[in-house]
Amino acid sequence: MPKNNNLKSILIIGSGPIVIGQACEFDYSGTQALRSLREDGIETILINSNPATIMTDPTMADHVYLLPLTTKSLVKILKEHPQIDAVLPTMGGQTALNLCIEADEKGIWKDFGVELIGVDIDAINITEDREKFRELMLKIGVGMAPQATATSFLKGKEIAQEFGFPLVIRASYTLGGAGASIVYKAEDFDELLSRGLEISPIHEVMIDKALMGWKEYELELLRDKNDNVVIICAIENMDPMGIHTGDSITVAPAMTLSDTTYQKMRDMAIHMMRSIGDFAGGCNVQFAVSPDDKEDIIAIEINPRVSRSSALASKATGYPIAKIASKLAIGYNLDELQNQITKSTSALFEPTLDYVIVKIPRWNFDKFEGSDRTLGLQMKSVGEVMGIGRSFQEALHKATQSLEIKRNGLGADGKGYTNYDEIIEKLTYPSWDRVFVIYDAIQMGIPLSRIHEITKIDMWFLKQFEEMDALEKEIGKFKIETLTRDLLLEAKQKGFADRQIAHMLDCLESQVTTKRDELKINRVYKLVDTCAAEFVAQTPYFYSTFENDMQLASGERFADNESVVTEKKKVVVLGSGPNRIGQGIEFDYCCVHGVLAASECGYETIMINCNPETVSTDFDIADKLYFEPVFWEHIYDIIRHENPVGVIVQLGGQTALKLAEKLDRYGIKIIGTSYKALDLAEDRGSFSRLLKENNIPYPEFDVAETAEEALAVADKLDFPILVRPSYVLGGQGMKIVINKDELEETVVDLLRKIPNNKLLLDHYLDGAIEAEADAICDGENVYIIGIMEHIEPCGIHSGDSNATLPPFNLGDLVLQQIKDHTHKIALALNTVGLINIQFAIKDDMVYIIEANPRASRTVPFIAKAYGEPYVNYATKVMLGEKKVTDFNFNPKLEGYAIKQPVFSFNKFHNVNKKLGPEMKSTGESILFIDSLKDDAFYELYARRKMYLSR
Repeated sequence: MPKNNNLKSILIIGSGPIVIGQACEFDYSGTQALRSLREDGIETILINSNPATIMTDPTMADHVYLLPLTTKSLVKILKEHPQIDAVLPTMGGQTALNLCIEADEKGIWKDFGVELIGVDIDAINITEDREKFRELMLKIGVGMAPQATATSFLKGKEIAQEFGFPLVIRASYTLGGAGASIVYKAEDFDELLSRGLEISPIHEVMIDKALMGWKEYELELLRDKNDNVVIICAIENMDPMGIHTGDSITVAPAMTLSDTTYQKMRDMAIHMMRSIGDFAGGCNVQFAVSPDDKEDIIAIEINPRVSRSSALASKATGYPIAKIASKLAIGYNLDELQNQITKSTSALFEPTLDYVIVKIPRWNFDKFEGSDRTLGLQMKSVGEVMGIGRSFQEALHKATQSLEIKRNGLGADGKGYTNYDEIIEKLTYPSWDRVFVIYDAIQMGIPLSRIHEITKIDMWFLKQFEEMDALEKEIGKFKIETLTRDLLLEAKQKGFADRQIAHMLDCLESQVTTKRDELKINRVYKLVDTCAAEFVAQTPYFYSTFENDMQLASGERFADNESVVTEKKKVVVLGSGPNRIGQGIEFDYCCVHGVLAASECGYETIMINCNPETVSTDFDIADKLYFEPVFWEHIYDIIRHENPVGVIVQLGGQTALKLAEKLDRYGIKIIGTSYKALDLAEDRGSFSRLLKENNIPYPEFDVAETAEEALAVADKLDFPILVRPSYVLGGQGMKIVINKDELEETVVDLLRKIPNNKLLLDHYLDGAIEAEADAICDGENVYIIGIMEHIEPCGIHSGDSNATLPPFNLGDLVLQQIKDHTHKIALALNTVGLINIQFAIKDDMVYIIEANPRASRTVPFIAKAYGEPYVNYATKVMLGEKKVTDFNFNPKLEGYAIKQPVFSFNKFHNVNKKLGPEMKSTGESILFIDSLKDDAFYELYARRKMYLSR
């Protein structure tokens, strides 16, 4: 039992829908906290409004409340559960902390006799109120940049006059740097000051003298009630001050810090944590360090909660920060807890890294037309990837290969910038491609001193880039036949992909792979073990690298591979890579359930994914975790090493699905729906022919591969026409056009962005109702798990629509057509597993828009609304362990559930907020209503056509 035996029932506050600045890292933290508390026999009650996450799965907490994150909801829960002893608000990001403060101000915790654990109110207030925080830091002797607080426009102007420019404006009590900006010129100040004051819920901003070019670091700390403190990880931002840490490329361990300064920083961080309050839990501290030999340290901020970087630090070290923080919050001491990976050392031991991790954010600027793409103090990324390697260069390459932006790593793909002025401009105003532009600049011969002068990135990092460029140039002098083993091994150790090396040698990727096999340059897998191999790790959490062979006395040569292959039947689940608009946390939910279902069927489960924010990359979900890019070469090598029965691709969204063709070509079994059927559904033209053969109605269509063909098609179809590329995600590139000029412009633009694509042009059914269905099929039987009607009209992407379950306005005739079409299509595509079909309904006729024979965005929503584990069932069907008829389906839902999209437009000023066929929402919440007379439904229905755009 926990050391505090009075705690029997704990309320955890989640972080709500995913928005830019607060993503699924809090789903990961919250899930770990729930699992951790339940281990100690504590009853857990969860409030969170996000249906897409594992955290809100009914198996995770004793009571899950999918309610809006408001004090009204808290009161409802506390009345229903008078046994709640304490609330843990540190796992749900800024949203949970803000709600906790509001409840405290209203006296709710006091009224219900609920204790606050993991943090205290004073600590939250001190760290959020920048003026109080500054006073405290000066009192305890921790340096800060010259700062002052403004609660009015006039006061802000006075401070600016005193400090001079450049200045930093930071809004109090906001998330992801909302309202923060750097002001270089006096003429921009008024607008940015007003914005900061408006965005802050208490209308307060802190104005700092900008420390441009200083280096930025973060430390993750844990403290127990006996005041023991451990520092789990030191993270260095490759980008200097001026770019939000969530938008920075970060590296662990810290690379360019002297030991003396690091020790000083540690002491300061511990001193800061102790000074803000007497609580047991986690903390994140950010520092700036001057880039000169003096290495002056100043504090930026401290967050008394788990943060985005806590998830990263947990995955980087293998030390589960949220899990341990939860144990500390209920009274355990660090020395009483086990290291979760070694199971033999104490949690009081600080992790040691014998590898390097690199995190790169993932942006989605293409979804925000007209947005300012420059990176600054306000976070703009929608997700992130992490690469693990034996060197910075290897980890950096793996991270760039994980991004899924049609690049194979740094350089060596013919896609770099070659215009001098453009490169200088891009270095000066950093954006999403900054890491690639640095490499392009070096390739062009721009001196490192000039790149450093513009970017202020530490010379150590720039020299790493320079070394990679020198190696690329050296390899380029050879042919595949003449390349030496040493050079090829060096390229692999620096992280270059076979595809990149093939580009350097002007040969095929398969030739490089074959040469590697011949020369026995094989990937070996190493454990992430928290202790640099000082103790034996019990948890199989691996990354790959390349080693020089060792030679035994017998003369045998080998490289040490720590991943031991068992005799068990195995299944690989491909993850969905970084979060982005169109493919988010819902696929992580599906992957986790898939892994657990395969495990129930007696398979050894192997997870491959590179997203540090997710539950699927937790070290104890699958039997084996490979933290590797979801990139062909890495996957192929793992499959060759493990020799699984097959690979599950339909749970990892479009990312995993895109690899199906290669898996099929290499003779690797795809579990569930075959590649042929997956491809048929993706290829718009072939799919429409299948509908025709089955007498299923669809909008009039034709296929075009050039602008000329598209114009010829327009003569046969009536405008408006919906233009849709094949093999895309989240409606990417879809447009409704109303005349030939628009059609030509759209097609030319699309084919420039996605060359050699097959475009489907279909007549847009203006004013139609849109609906969708999800089903499970075993090749013979079909069970429809849910039919949803969209409140918005056809033409708004399904991910951006309010989807109502069950339908509210479809007659029996229409519903019967939907059911008939779903059965017919699922069977015609030989579906084994999940399928999602979208419909347009006009004049009581149901037309098919598209079908996706994979897990869809709506599956977790339906599972939560009906209280049924549909992904578990579907996985067992895919594995051939069960038929659809073996399950006793028993959905329970009183009234209606509505999946409500949530947008992050507030991060981008002057951006077009209209909705159309291309998805723009970053997350979703679930709303339960008893009847259609509910005010919330009336309001949604009244606004349904407001945002429709082409």
